[in-house]
Order: sequence, then C-alpha cells, then structure tokens
Amino acid sequence: MTATRAPESGTGVEPTVGTAPVRSRGTELRRIQRGLRRRAVRARRRLRRGSRRLVAQALHTWRSSLQVRIGAITTVVAGTVVVIVSLVLFSQIRDQLLDVKRQAAIDQVQAGVVYAQSEVTGIATGDAASVRSTLTRTVNNLLERGGAAGDFDVVMVYRPGNPDRATTTRRPLYEALPQELRAAVDGGSQASKYDVVADASGTERPTLLVGAPVLGDPQAPDRIELYYSFPLQQEQESLSLIRSTVVISGVALTLLVVGIAVLVTRLVVDPVRRAAGTAQRLAEGQLEERMAVRGEDDLARLATSFNAMADSLQRQITQLEGLSQLQQRFTSDVSHELRTPLTTVQMAAEVLHESRQDFAPHVARSAELLHTELDRFEALLTDLLEISRYDAGAAVLDAAPTDLGLLVGRVVDRMGALAQRHDCELQVSLPSESVLAETDARRVERILRNLVGNAIEHGAGHPVEITLAANRSAAAVTVRDHGVGLSAGEAQHVFDRFWRADPSRVRTVGGSGLGLSISLEDARLHGGWLQVWGQPGAGAQFRLTLPLVAGTDLTSSPLPLRPVRLRRPGVSR
Repeated sequence: MTATRAPESGTGVEPTVGTAPVRSRGTELRRIQRGLRRRAVRARRRLRRGSRRLVAQALHTWRSSLQVRIGAITTVVAGTVVVIVSLVLFSQIRDQLLDVKRQAAIDQVQAGVVYAQSEVTGIATGDAASVRSTLTRTVNNLLERGGAAGDFDVVMVYRPGNPDRATTTRRPLYEALPQELRAAVDGGSQASKYDVVADASGTERPTLLVGAPVLGDPQAPDRIELYYSFPLQQEQESLSLIRSTVVISGVALTLLVVGIAVLVTRLVVDPVRRAAGTAQRLAEGQLEERMAVRGEDDLARLATSFNAMADSLQRQITQLEGLSQLQQRFTSDVSHELRTPLTTVQMAAEVLHESRQDFAPHVARSAELLHTELDRFEALLTDLLEISRYDAGAAVLDAAPTDLGLLVGRVVDRMGALAQRHDCELQVSLPSESVLAETDARRVERILRNLVGNAIEHGAGHPVEITLAANRSAAAVTVRDHGVGLSAGEAQHVFDRFWRADPSRVRTVGGSGLGLSISLEDARLHGGWLQVWGQPGAGAQFRLTLPLVAGTDLTSSPLPLRPVRLRRPGVSR
C-alpha cells in the first residue's frame, strides 16, 4: 500500500507547486489593473478640478475686467459683420465671374452653331463615311477657331435614328453629358448646365456644358447636336485666391477693430481704475489721496472734479470730527461737572424726603417727586457718561467666564417687582446644561435689564418669554413680548438715541432713552449681535447673541430672530 501511494502522492504535489507561479502572476496582474484604474480615476478628478478652475477663472476675469468684456464683444460683433460682408462679397464676385464665363461661352456656342450649319449643309446622310468625315472636320475646325471663353472641348452628335453617331475631342466627354441637358437640346432649344466632368487625366473638375441643335433641312429626319465643354479650372483658382484674400483680410480687419476697441477702452478704463483706487483709499481714511490731472480733456475734468469732491469731503469730515470731539468732550465735561452739584442736591433731597411726614401734604408730595426725579436724573447722567465713553473709544471689555443661566435668573429676580406692578408674568426657558461664556457680566446684565424692562413696559400685561440657548460657538438670549409690536420702519430706529415709537406715550419705567443704544454698544463690544423683530399687534422679540470665546467671530445664532409661532392679535395667553 505504501509503495503504490508514494508515486500518487508525488503526482498530486507536482500540480500544486507548478500552479503557484501562475496564481502569483494573476494576482500581480490584478494588482496592476487596480493601480491603473486608481490612477485613471485620479487623473479624471484632476482634469475635472482643472477644468472647473479654468472655468471659474474665466468667469472671474469676465466679471471683473471691462477690457476683456469689450474685447470679446467687439470680436464677436466684428467677426460676425466681417463674415456676413465677406460671404456677400464673395457670392457677388463668384456670380459675376461665372456670368461672364457663361455669356462668353454662349456667344462662342452660337458662333459655332452657325459655322457647323454651313459645314453640314448637303451632308450625305446615307453615307456613313461622309457623315463621319464631315463631323470630324467640323469638330477640328471649331477647335481651331477658339474663342473668348477659354479652353473647351467639342462634341457633335448625328442622330439619324438608332444608333447615334458622335464625334468628340475626348471620348469620355460624350458619356458624361447629363441627360437633362441632352433632353433640352433634343427639344430644339439651347441649354447650359454646370456639372462635374473628368478631364483628360481623369480628375473630376467643375465644368460648364452648353449645347445647341444645329438646324439643317427641316424635311429631313436627321438631327445634329453641338455641345461645348468649358472647364472652370481657371475660375476655380481665381475664386480660391479671392476666398483666401477675403479670409485673410477679414481676420486682419477683425483683429484691427478689436485692437482699436481694446486700446480705446484702456484709455478710458485706466483713469476710472485710478479713480476707483483713489476712492478706495479715501474710504480707508487716507483723506490726502488725489488723482493726477493730465491735459484738458473730459478725463482731466473728471480728475479735477474728483479732487474737488475729495477736498470738500476732507474739509467736512475734519469739521465733523472736530464737532464730534467737541460734543464728546462737552458731554463728558458736563456729566462730570454735574456730579458734584447733583450729590449736594441729592443729600438735601434725602433730608427732605425723610422729613416729608412733617410737611404739609402738597409739600410732602413735592419732596417725593423731587426724590424720584433726582434718581432719574442720576440714571440719565450715568448713561450719558457711559455713552460718552463709547463715543471716545474708551470702553474696555472685562471678560471672564460667566454662567449665563445664573445671570438670566438674577435679572429676572431683580425685575420681578416691576413685572408685578404691570401684572406681567416672566416665563424663563433655560437649557438643561450650564452655558458658560467669556463675557463682561456687568454689561450683559445691563443689556438684559434693558430688554426685559422694555418688554414689560410695552407688553400690555401679557407674559414676557425669556429663552436661553447655546451651540458650539455662540449663546443667545431672546426676550419676547406680546404687546403693541413694531413696524419695519420702527425696528430700524429702535436702537437710536432718545428715540420713542410713540412720543405721546408716558414712560412708566423711568428710563433715560439711551438704554437700547447702550445695550447695542455693549453687544458690539463683545463682538456679538443685538437684533430686533417686530410686527404690529403681534409683539416684538429682541435677540442677544454672544460668542462663547471672547474675540471669535459669529457666524450663526442658536435661536431664530423671528418667533416660530406667532400669537394671533386679540388672543390672550
């Protein structure tokens, strides 16, 4: 058993060892194919990216360059006009050249018919040799006579019945005669036709074929037809030369017109570009920039007017800066100077207010009004000092990690008494997790106090909704009321200083009219947004958006500015 199994075992191993290189080569081939496919895919991707890049660059150049647009438009218009004019001109030249050739050919054919009539008169129709010699002599004499139409070949056909007898200078010419031409001549009229006929070398060339009957004895049944073949090779060469000349002239004319258009455009665009650059530098604050004035043309007058405008703007901006600085200094000085007398008056008012029980009722009421108005005057003075700091650019952000949820709760607690006086409910919605942001807590709290107080005052006793939310880069607080609301025009002015939607409306909160203006400046100092939405009868919503990290730019807000659901007017909550 073992002796017989050994050869079988050896025989079974040999195929396995022998197929290993085959499998290895197949695996290597598949690997190479996959690599080639990957390279082809990458090449196609690079080609698509390159194509998109070229298209984008072309579109950018088209949109940003007036010279490119004018050059391209001029090229298209001039090229179209040149092509149309060239086609019309070439068509007229070709028709005129062929008409001259055709008229000369017809004249020569008519003269040949007259000569052929004189030669074939009295031909012995029954004698084939006489007919053949007469036709041959006539054809040779016609070739020797020549004419103004240039080179030609002649075919004479004698038709006594069946078969026809033809004599020609080139045998293939007789077979090349078109049937419609022969039918017209057979009908007794002269006819002509342009066709392609092979010459002596076998090359097919455009040819003018003219045929006419040779009138003999009217009583005889025999008919003789005369055909002329005029090659149009010379005319074809002339038309090719004219075509090349027209094409070269058209291209040169188009390039000349485009060059002139680009040159003229550059003469006009360059001063405009210089004016645009000067205007941009003026907008950047370089008020001493001016345009160079050259010559006395319209562009020079434009530069002169531009410089005069820049001088006027510089003077006005300088005056406005001086007035602004004077106003800021006046506001700051007056605010500081009023501090001392205000402190004195407040001390006296406190004494009177504490002793009001000892005064007559009308004197006690006056003491209360004096105390209240002094508090309002102090708030106004504080706001004026704050706004003067913003105007002078002296406001500094003291940012620190702040829990905005706790800050919102603190504002709601402090505004609770005011909400109770207005019979208004404060509804707060906070996220489940704490919201930490690098902010100036004092300024953010002031913003929220102004927004909540404004909502309570204009909420008409309806609930005020306060919502806090955050995402990865920003936090937002919305304050929503359901009061009289704001129109689109009023929303544009709501942050203006001392602006009131209804001047006749009595201010119940006792604000200074600068609260929202200061709130907007506080938000901008944080790099945030303070926005408003309003709709008459549907209330208003203010949204404060702040970056979580001080100094980063905002791209979106976690809360929408427009409320998702609007309460219908007249429906209480």
